[in-house]
Parts: sequence; structure tokens; C-alpha cells
Amino acid sequence: MPKIISANLNGIRSAAKKGFFNWMGTQSADFICVQELKAQASDMTEEFLNPHGYHGHFHYAEKKGYSGTGIYSKIAPDSVQIGFGSPEFDAEGRYVRADFGDLTVISVYCPSGSSSPERQEAKFRFMDLFLPHLLQLRAEGREVVICGDWNIAHKEIDLKNWKGNLKNSGFLPEERAWMTKIFDEVGFVDVHRSIDPREEQYTWWSNRGQAYAKNVGWRIDYHVATAGIAGKAKTVSVYKDEKFSDHAPLIIEYH
Repeated sequence: MPKIISANLNGIRSAAKKGFFNWMGTQSADFICVQELKAQASDMTEEFLNPHGYHGHFHYAEKKGYSGTGIYSKIAPDSVQIGFGSPEFDAEGRYVRADFGDLTVISVYCPSGSSSPERQEAKFRFMDLFLPHLLQLRAEGREVVICGDWNIAHKEIDLKNWKGNLKNSGFLPEERAWMTKIFDEVGFVDVHRSIDPREEQYTWWSNRGQAYAKNVGWRIDYHVATAGIAGKAKTVSVYKDEKFSDHAPLIIEYH
């Protein structure tokens, strides 16, 4: 009965100071996928590498203080893959895959396009490369759970102010259509939405204004899974009792 957590840390050192690893130790999760480490290998302490006896595997960005992904697992993986084969985006530390028996767990951090038109173009390039990779994953015939910050709110229900964001990165028609293709054509499942159709289930809030206090958020963190394991998802929760970053951990238990 795996319990899987996805958490964008917005800096592993910052999240640690805010109690993330203390909380992680109370969760009894089988897998914790983390994004936005903002750290290099030389910055990683024993607490960051192997907290509470977990096995940690990481993909660091070449650029300091930027991006980065990781997977913590209770058991050692059979194999680990760092990067998905794109020189441009593998240099940004966006992908870790770990295989456990017939289950594959992936931590991904998709680019944001909000900082500049150039970064939006990079995001589109990532989307063009990542879709064929998702098709490859499906063709392997394994059960797959891809956790992470996809930086796209899929539907109007997935952000508070959807009307005001129709022309903004993260809610562009092309981005949303890409997510739809992943679910409707490639055959992956948005696990959160498959078992919880309620409104206001956000995972990220801007630091501007009082977005967090007023719950003016976006749902951009996902578990994207193959149908077999997605069908075993029983409970989903967004953990907001403590604030480790501008994202909240997304927790799903699969029975």
C-alpha cells in the first residue's frame, strides 16, 4: 500500500529550516518526490541525502541555486535514471526515475515560462520533448507514477482566478491542451482529480499579496500515473498545516 508524496521545496535548505524533514519523518511514506532543490551535490548534508534512513537519489542543475529534483525511498531502487535524454533540460536537473519491481516512480520539475518570453519558449521545447518520452514510458508496460510540479493548471477548477490568467504562462491554451493530450490520448491519469473533484484544491500560492491566506492558488503539482496504479488510489490530501515552501505537499495513498 504505497504512500507517495510530491513536494516542491523551493530550496531544500530553506525547507529544512522550516521543518520539512521533521515532518517527513512522521509520514511513513514509501516514496517522497521533491523538486526545486536549489542545491548542488556539495550543498547536500547527510540530513538531505538520507533522512530517516531513506535512500535518496538526485538530479542537480548545472546552474547554482536553480531547479533540481530528487526521490526518497524506503527501499533501495533496482535502478535509477538521472535525466530523460535531453541535453538542454537534463542540464537543468529536472528528472529522476527510480524502478522498484514493476513500479516506476519519477520526480519531475517542468519549466516555468512566467519569467520571460524566452523561458516560455523553453517550456514549449520541453513539452515537445517530454510528450514522446511519456509515450515511451507507456510502451514499457510498467506501472508508473510521475510526481512533480508541472507548472500548468489543467482546467478552470485548478486555479482561483482562471479568467484573469487565460493569457498567462501556466494556463495558456497550448499548455492545457498538452495536459489533456497526456490524459486523453497517451492514457495517463490525473490521480488527484480521479478521486477528488472538489474545487479549491490548490498546491501553490504566489508570495504576492495574501494569496496563501485567502487561498488564491493554483493546482500545478500532480501525480500523473498509469491506469493500473491510478485505480488503486484511495486517499488524497494537500498538507497545509505547516508551510515549508510556496507549494504544499501532495499526498496520495495507493492500496
